[in-house]
Amino acid sequence: MADAGFRWVKQWFAWQDIEGAGKGQFDWSISDRVVDQVEHHGLKLLVRISPSDKAFWAGDPPENADDFADFAQALATRYRGRIHAYQVWNEPNLSREWGGKPVDPAGYARLLKKTYAAIKAADPDAIIITAGMAPTTADQSDAMYDVKFYTQLYEAMGGSSDGYFDMLGIHAAGYALPPETDPAEVATNPQYYNNDPSPKERLRVYSFRHAEDIRKIMEQHGDGDKQIAILEFGWTWDDRPDSPYFWHGKGAGIDIFVQGDYLVRAYQWAEQNWPWVGIMSLIYMPDPSWTKADEQYYWAIMDPSPPGETYWRPAIIKLCVHMNGVEGKTCRYAPDQ
Repeated sequence: MADAGFRWVKQWFAWQDIEGAGKGQFDWSISDRVVDQVEHHGLKLLVRISPSDKAFWAGDPPENADDFADFAQALATRYRGRIHAYQVWNEPNLSREWGGKPVDPAGYARLLKKTYAAIKAADPDAIIITAGMAPTTADQSDAMYDVKFYTQLYEAMGGSSDGYFDMLGIHAAGYALPPETDPAEVATNPQYYNNDPSPKERLRVYSFRHAEDIRKIMEQHGDGDKQIAILEFGWTWDDRPDSPYFWHGKGAGIDIFVQGDYLVRAYQWAEQNWPWVGIMSLIYMPDPSWTKADEQYYWAIMDPSPPGETYWRPAIIKLCVHMNGVEGKTCRYAPDQ
């Protein structure tokens, strides 16, 4: 990752993996290794803190907010100055990410405030980022579209994010289209949004530039001075006809070469048009265990390589050239490209 020109690593530290044995019983073995390795390679570390989906002693949100804040403070104390940013929770606009309970922006706001205070007490320089929201068009108890969730989150914070977060986290999937595509254009073409019957204004989510819609919410609430962290974005080339991702992968004409092209163009679009974006975390670097049966396999920018071997894909080669600023020269990963 360092050689390819990336500056940040995003890693999930699941609550259960560290404090799963019980309150105050910490296992730092995996997190120590990750922090050491990231630091060794001169990269910055963004850690997502949230539970996994296993049964857990701490219970469900937001009732577990105090215990979660204690966990976050222990983490920030141990890795003060070494973990540079924290993503607090993940996709709370989905019930399955919120303990199976109805989606609750106000409940997430309470958890976020306690976690912010806990981390800042241990490491005042750490950057606190909200969760990114799942790109859904639903509006029901088990799922809420992101524009509504962010709006209600601001309402729950009393209109000010001070004491809640330093950067707003979002997800910005590219779906079936080039990154420059105007969201208004997406909402007029059923092919672009897979015939989703939702109201037109929600169909804008099927585009990378839907990030601009979230930015407007920030500005409307006086948060124009704060930045956005794009916590997940990417394109898949999923070629399995029975996959739910086929329509915005191979079904949309995206292959491994188009994937790489779109990723580079997404970074270029942000560089040229989005001064309010501070971090862009693409998905994914691969887990070696992923196979063609896993949807993540098709999002990854490298093949899942066994130990001792490396299988490049066009995405990382194109990104390497772009990130290192060596257009027209040879990237060390692409001597023959």
